[in-house]
Amino acid sequence: MGATFDFSFVFQYFIKLLPTIQLTLLIVASAIAIGLVVGFLVALPQMYNIPVLRRVSQVYISFFRGTPILIQLFLFYYGLPEMLKLIAVDAARWPALYFVILTYGLHSGAFMSEMIRAAVASVDRGQVEAAYAVGMTGPQAFVRIVLPQAFATALPVFSNLIIASLKDTSLAFSVGVMELTGKASTLAVVSRHLIEAYISLAAIYFIVSFVLERLLRLLEQRVQKRGLASL
Repeated sequence: MGATFDFSFVFQYFIKLLPTIQLTLLIVASAIAIGLVVGFLVALPQMYNIPVLRRVSQVYISFFRGTPILIQLFLFYYGLPEMLKLIAVDAARWPALYFVILTYGLHSGAFMSEMIRAAVASVDRGQVEAAYAVGMTGPQAFVRIVLPQAFATALPVFSNLIIASLKDTSLAFSVGVMELTGKASTLAVVSRHLIEAYISLAAIYFIVSFVLERLLRLLEQRVQKRGLASL
């Protein structure tokens, strides 16, 4: 049974949870950075139709998009150290945070790869051919013509992925990482003021999500204005 509801605990827990935002945002930022790199590498075989690598990338995408991230966390946290033992690497002492960031990064990479592939495919092929006609090389055409337009197209999806990653970090406490949800759960169990703790937790997630959403919306507007100005 929980203790009698006391609104004063909501404010107390809110203050106690604030320092934990730093760890949550670190997981999000690291996962997005890894996801962008992995996503680009995975998208390349899809875009250029490289036979073997294309099949490998499809399996990768299907696995990380088709299985729950909680299961992925358990597989990497408990399974990866056992696999690394086969090559004489002792990962048992590694901080749980490393496994969490790796899992979220690879999970994000599967979605990022599809975002990148779709954004690049949306760019008119005629513009690329025109770039070749005026003497641009393949890399120059990609950087100057394809990338800016693909970035503008992908930005709304990218924004949604960041917000989704923020909410997904609530599962990191299942392997011992004391981020926002883990800290709130500990406070709730110790004090038995469960409702107050989770109200505070929901409020923080809402505020952080709202701020990120507004910042990303402003970025989208700036990119759209620059795109219209260049027409």
